[in-house]
Amino acid sequence: MNSIIKTTLGILLLSLAAACKKDYLDKAPDDDLTLQKVFANRDYAMSFLSNIYTSEPVERRMVDNDPNGNPFVGASDEMEQMYPPSFSNSMNAGSWGPSTYTIDPWTANYVGIRKANLFIENVDKVPLDDAFTAALRTRLKGEALFLRAYFHFLLMRVYGAVPISDHSVAFTENFKSIRRDPIDKCAAFVAAECDKAAALLPPIITNATEYGRPTKAVCLALKARVLLYMASPLWNGNPDYKDIKNDNGTRLFPDADAGRWQAAADAAKACIDQAEPAGYGLYHSASNDPVLNYQEIFFVNNNKEVLFANNPGFFNDNDVYSDPRSTYQGFTLNSITQNMVDDYEMADGTRPILGYNADYTPVLNPVSSYSETGFAAADDPKGNYIAGTSNMYVNREPRFYASIHFSGQPWKNSTGLQFWYKGVDGKLAGGAGNFTKTGYLPKKCSDPSFTWVPLHSVLRTWILFRLGEQYLNYAEALNEAQGPVGDVYKYINLIRDRSGLPGLPTGLSKDDMRERIHHERRIELFYETHRYFDAHRWKIAEQEEGGNILGLDIFSGANATDPAFFKRVLVEKRVFEKKHYLWPIQQRERDKNPNLVQNYGW
Repeated sequence: MNSIIKTTLGILLLSLAAACKKDYLDKAPDDDLTLQKVFANRDYAMSFLSNIYTSEPVERRMVDNDPNGNPFVGASDEMEQMYPPSFSNSMNAGSWGPSTYTIDPWTANYVGIRKANLFIENVDKVPLDDAFTAALRTRLKGEALFLRAYFHFLLMRVYGAVPISDHSVAFTENFKSIRRDPIDKCAAFVAAECDKAAALLPPIITNATEYGRPTKAVCLALKARVLLYMASPLWNGNPDYKDIKNDNGTRLFPDADAGRWQAAADAAKACIDQAEPAGYGLYHSASNDPVLNYQEIFFVNNNKEVLFANNPGFFNDNDVYSDPRSTYQGFTLNSITQNMVDDYEMADGTRPILGYNADYTPVLNPVSSYSETGFAAADDPKGNYIAGTSNMYVNREPRFYASIHFSGQPWKNSTGLQFWYKGVDGKLAGGAGNFTKTGYLPKKCSDPSFTWVPLHSVLRTWILFRLGEQYLNYAEALNEAQGPVGDVYKYINLIRDRSGLPGLPTGLSKDDMRERIHHERRIELFYETHRYFDAHRWKIAEQEEGGNILGLDIFSGANATDPAFFKRVLVEKRVFEKKHYLWPIQQRERDKNPNLVQNYGW
């Protein structure tokens, strides 16, 4: 049925050229289902709505260049892709531009918006009966409203100001009249749509057959996220964007308004206050072990923290690309940077690394117990590392052990991973391509029960919104609006306490708290497609994404205690220009419609 719907509606781009190909217009009348027929039948209409969900971002795909995939983790300072064709590598080299269509958020999201508009405009035509009630129709309309808002946000996070599409564009309309709408208008549209959708949707989903559908809470979570972005420096009074205007003189990025932070804080708190009474909450494992409290969020499907997730089913890519060679023949393509590893705290909450010297050696925090030399004398009583593990990985915070594969870590059938050159997971064993480029792999989002050889797949979800993010959104916006008041501490400390970390020190200034919140987001939201956009909206990407990406010396190391392997080396010198804060409007879209003004620097 999904293929029928797709054929019926064509590609459904904003552009008339893409929707009006000769072979489509020349089809015989009975070749396709018409919209009238689709919405005269409840099963067809339900399938039409299901098909809209196929336009959700494929954030689990970080390697294979799915047009709606995820280059953002690899383009952030979290990860280095070992697979050369990955689009994130082109981004990191600066070798992309308006005529690059490998990853295509413009098409993917406007396709989804077009479908959602058609559904919203036609669902009232579906005849009501015992199976398709007025209440069900209302809920389905709420789902489509949420999806339409979500697809607009996904466009905004990449391109900034975009054309708002709140109705299905007829083929007879003049597409050259379409212009980009100001970013604050776009944010207001998304926020208003979220409010409308929330009023039509249930507070929580408990029926397993409906997991993956939106609730009131995720509508409010999207509203909070878009208003947080709107309040942030990239969009809120960015002097670099003050002259980006439509041909009619309309500015696309507004002057700064500090009040936007309070609006974002209010929205995040409204989401929390809606979610928690409905039954959502921070996830805790059965044992309340701080490592498992965090680790299990990402493979215990549809747990109480998950507000909205994509359901890919038996999807193996993330697991196999993150698995070491010695544990059932993983492909080891997702290399985590030393920069990321060094930012994890110690168990007592101190930062181990304060920066780097010119030779890439770390500047150690003198008040931290972290050590760059020596090796563990005994196995960790909690099972996080074995005897002989570098002291670099000893006594680190629980989220480190839940998130990072490092040498000396027990995992699946390995009593201790070995990423040094001659180790069973190292360059020598991996051969031409199956080795980590940095000496690390992601453990986060990997299911311990998955194996590649022999294949044992597991049903997976990929989290798009969770309650923990809303705690961080609220704390950040509230600190910017009012300073480090009590709720700022409360919600950051709830996140830290879940993972066994001490609370933040009292008496922090607003600036100090801002730095703490930025750091907390870096760690808590690692690998969840937030870091790239956080660095952009904070306008720190020139430093974080355009600098030195470090790793260990994977071409050295004879054994577990060979210091040569544990030396930091330059893996990549990345290119980041100011124009890269926003993606370019596609050249093929501007060729069709010259009124789509280009982004800064492109």
